Order: sequence, then structure tokens, then C-alpha cells
Amino acid sequence: MGCGSCSTGGGCSPAGCKSNGSCLTNGCSKLDVYDWLSHMDMPTNYKPFGIIEVKFKGSRKEFFLNSDNIYLEAGELVVVEAATGGYDVGHVSITGELVRMQMVKRRVKEEDVVKKIYRKATVADVDKWKAAKDLEWETMHKSRTLALQLNLSMKLSDVDYQGDKTKATFYYTAEGRVDFRELIKKMAETFRIRIEMRQIGMRQEASRLGGIGSCGRELCCSTWLTDFKTVSTSAARYQNLSLNTLKLAGQCGKLKCCLNYELDTYMDALKHIPDNVNVLKTERGDARLQKTDIFKKLMWFSYPREESWIPLPISRVKEIQQMNRDGVIPADLGEVVEVETKPVKVLDYENVVGQDSLTRLDERRNQNKKKNKNRNKGPKPNGPAEGGNTPRPDASAAPNQGLQAPKQGDGKPQQGGNPNRNKNFRPNRNNQNRPDGNRGGQPDKQ
Repeated sequence: MGCGSCSTGGGCSPAGCKSNGSCLTNGCSKLDVYDWLSHMDMPTNYKPFGIIEVKFKGSRKEFFLNSDNIYLEAGELVVVEAATGGYDVGHVSITGELVRMQMVKRRVKEEDVVKKIYRKATVADVDKWKAAKDLEWETMHKSRTLALQLNLSMKLSDVDYQGDKTKATFYYTAEGRVDFRELIKKMAETFRIRIEMRQIGMRQEASRLGGIGSCGRELCCSTWLTDFKTVSTSAARYQNLSLNTLKLAGQCGKLKCCLNYELDTYMDALKHIPDNVNVLKTERGDARLQKTDIFKKLMWFSYPREESWIPLPISRVKEIQQMNRDGVIPADLGEVVEVETKPVKVLDYENVVGQDSLTRLDERRNQNKKKNKNRNKGPKPNGPAEGGNTPRPDASAAPNQGLQAPKQGDGKPQQGGNPNRNKNFRPNRNNQNRPDGNRGGQPDKQ
């Protein structure tokens, strides 16, 4: 289904319009559920389950009574009863027996569901809902300005308008309790709607805003993860990760949820690895544990004042550990496992640069500097000109003498300079590129 509320235009995916559940065509919502019971035939006397699960913006899902037995399918827009009066618009998430299982999972009883589904959304309902969603961005920025004017230590992260445009829910994060009574008064006067303030955590804020993680993919909490489990630093210790908060923390400032993804696999592998094996005593010296390869079941030890590490299998480590407990000290660590090293892959292309030195450009630059330095070396002030024994012109001469040829009676400059100059005269090399075109120097006086 093409997305009609964003600029992608085509089939929407979690990387599409990034609306996190507010896409009007329900093409990129992270709360989509696979109905694995849809292809199964129900009995002839089967009565459909009378409760429907509806999803809204963000990760909000609620259950509603389908008292009128309206035929609904997943993804349809429906008008439902709001909790504080009025109505709201949302997408149908799942129907049928799968709703019953979700209610058991979330520990919701059937008698606790009292809100109803009014009807399928009409064109007028959708237009009003779109108009309400278009006001969210401007409303959030205005409310942030009001919070700054009141010097409130809170951060407004998102706004969710109700479908009938009569109520707005503001989600904010704060370190402690915030007295926002004055803020609610000013927002009610500005926006002319009912205001509800709801405090959320840092992880909920990241899931609503979205972003790109350090792995290069979209955040799990903004695409598919809906329930947040506790993450502790022990999960990083079991996986032999460095306890660097900059690497272990996500964009929410908390520990990354993905630390729990592979924790069970590591815990199963750690059952076969002995504990408290920091030092193994041998006659050669105390071998200290340097590294543990959990899945290869290897433990690396090193002797004092030696740089090489010795890999040992877990069976040998347990054997030496038991010998130390019995008071027996072996001569050395014993058998050493040969660790296979992957051969270096030879690239099948030629180096077009060649085997030149990395400092070849520096050497060439130094040679050019030497040449320029020798070229710019001028003769002494009273010494002979370079390239001959011709003396330099008298210092008492006019400053412009030698730069311009003397004029004759017709007022035109003489092309060859002094006609009586010596034929063996050699000009100074430093005067070859003159701006006036005279490439010679002051001729010798006869």
C-alpha cells in the first residue's frame, strides 16, 4: 500500500516516513502484528470475539468493545470512544482470537473493557484527524517556549492530539517533580483545548522521537521494540565487553537494550567455563589469566615478565586448578593448543603507485628548495656581476638608471640601449625578467 501522508510515495517500511505509528495509511507502523490465525478456518457455529485492539500514535494500544458487530479488518481506521469524552481515531491492530491472547498476555480482563467502537472512519473524520495532526509540530514548539519563559526544568518531547481536536496530551521528561499548573493555564489560553501532561522515561522519549543507532540501523525502540526490560552492566561483563559508558549507552542515555539480545547464549556457554581462575600456580611461575574465548572454550594465560600468551583448553585449566587445590604444583602449563590463524588474503590487483617511498615527495620538495636557494643567491654589493667580470653600475647613479633606455632627440626610447656598449657585455641573471622589458644591465662605460 502506498503511503499517502509522507514523501516516499511508494510502499512504506519502517525506514519510510518515520511517523512511528501516526501514518494515515498504516503502512509503516511499528505496531503491526502478524495474524497467524487468519488462514485457519473457524467452525460454523463460531462467534467472533467481541473485542478489538486499536493502536494509536507512538506505542499506545487499547482494547475496545465491538458491540455493533462491525466487520473490521486490520489496518482500517475506526472512530472509538475517548477516555475523557469525545472520540478518537485509530487503526485496527488485530481482531478475532488473537485479541484474546493479547489480553491474557497483558493481563486485561474482559469485564474491564468498557470503551466502544463507534463506526468506521468517514471522510470528514479523516480530514479532521489530519488537521489535528498537522497542529502537533507548531503546538509543541509554542509550548516549549512557554515552558522556557516559566523557567521549568522539563523537556517537552511530543504532543498527541485527539481525533476530534478537543484535547492534546503533552509528553515530557524531567529529573524530578515539576509544578506545571501555571504552564497548563497558559497553554489552555493559547491553544483553546483541554491539556493533559504525561511524564515518560528516557527510553520512551527515544522511542517516540526515533533516530539512528551506533550500529547504523534505526533504533529498535522506534521500529519494533515495545516492551523495555531492565539492562544491567552485568550483561556487558558476561559478554566480555569493555565497561565504557560512551559505548554501552544508547541515545536515551541508558544502557542499550541490545545488550540483552545475546545474553542467554553467553550464559549457556559460560556454564562450561570454570570460575575464579585468575592465577594458575606452576614451578615456572604464576600464570595469570589474560583472556577467555567463550565460544572456542579457550583460556589464555601468560607468565610474569613474558609477553607471549599461552592458550589452554578448558579441560587442562580445570585439571591444573584441581592440582593446585590438592597442593600439587605442576612444572608448567603443559599442552598448548595450536590456534589456527587465517591466511592473509592476497589481493588480485596491482599497486599502480609502485613501491615508492612514503617520503618521496618530501625529498623532491627539499631538492626544489635547494635549487631555488642557489638560484636566488645574488653577488655581493660591490662585487662583479654573476657570469662575467663586468663591474656593477655606480651606486651614485640615478635610481631608475638602467631600468629604462636613454631617450634620443626624437623623444622615443632607444631600442638597443647605449650603442657604444661593449659587445662582450653579459647581463646580470637577476635582471633577466624585468617588468619594463630591458633584459640587460647598465652597460660598461668605455
